[in-house]
Amino acid sequence: MALQAGIVGLPNVGKSTLFNAVSNSAKAQASNYRFCTIEPNVGQVDVPDERLAKLAELVQPQRILPTTFEFVDIAGLVRGASKGEGLGNKFLANIREVDAIVHVIRCFEDDNILREEGEINPVGDKEIIDTELQLKDLESVEKKMQRVEKLLKAGDPKNKRAYEVLQRCQQHLGEGKNIRGLQLEGEDAEATADLFLLTEKPVLYVANVDEAALLTGNKYSDILVKVAEEEGAQVIVMNNSIEAQISELETVDDKELFLSEYGLTEPGLNRLIRSTYTLLNLITYFTAGVQEVRAWTILRGWKAPQAASVIHTDFEKGFIKAEVIAYKDYVQYKTEAACRENGKLRIEGKEYVVQDGDVMHFRFNV
Repeated sequence: MALQAGIVGLPNVGKSTLFNAVSNSAKAQASNYRFCTIEPNVGQVDVPDERLAKLAELVQPQRILPTTFEFVDIAGLVRGASKGEGLGNKFLANIREVDAIVHVIRCFEDDNILREEGEINPVGDKEIIDTELQLKDLESVEKKMQRVEKLLKAGDPKNKRAYEVLQRCQQHLGEGKNIRGLQLEGEDAEATADLFLLTEKPVLYVANVDEAALLTGNKYSDILVKVAEEEGAQVIVMNNSIEAQISELETVDDKELFLSEYGLTEPGLNRLIRSTYTLLNLITYFTAGVQEVRAWTILRGWKAPQAASVIHTDFEKGFIKAEVIAYKDYVQYKTEAACRENGKLRIEGKEYVVQDGDVMHFRFNV
């Protein structure tokens, strides 16, 4: 699964600091000046999952492999980006390529960190980026409307529905609203699918607060939470600098000690990664054997043969059956043999929709 979440925001809000903290395969440059990030940095992150550790405890495998996905650190956007200001065109092109947006918003005061937009204003910052994305989407929609209108005038009625959908999008964007609010589905969604609209992508907000507000949030993050709730989005409150420090500690004991000093039970990054994973509409299934216990990423709603394909394409081509044990049953009975003896191992066919946490073994023949 090559899905990506793009980390976006105004310059100097803590995007690259957050990327450095979450990424286990790349380090982005973090500095106090505009456009520090030019080329997008891509980093692979492990998805924290207590279920994987529990299965490993029961099976005692030779190795444990978590599932992963990718974060992309994208250049800071400025007002006027939709018209090419700053690195606007490059920024917007990079966003178009990701599957979801993690929008980092500054919710702290610090005179030592450059800010070009005046006083701290998380809602205003959010609206700057929303507006730039909406303007770019409006441009894309209106260009396609012109093409579709020509087809209609040439006597091609099959494009009538598409034109009506594009008109709705045009009106919606013109009112300063994001396309995801329309919740386009089916044939309606097909009308805009080739545009890869920026404001259609699901979004998660990160309120980057100061150390004092790490556990409780502050007046800035509270305002952001209220606005995000109105659009059905989630806000993760965290201090990106502290998270970066935690990520650099090498041992579990050191991390636990550091967390306890701040009154934390787990890194905020864990919440962010899990929430982003859900935002991408992903779920996890497991394979468990003496050689390895492994987590695998699939899209919610995938059937068993599709799920098998992430292990190897031959598994999908030659799919026969899937042996399935629910995670809770595996934990209760502790071994595959015990699950089988107690009727908790099911044989499922090609139409089975894989559930989050399923422990699976595939039968195939190529």
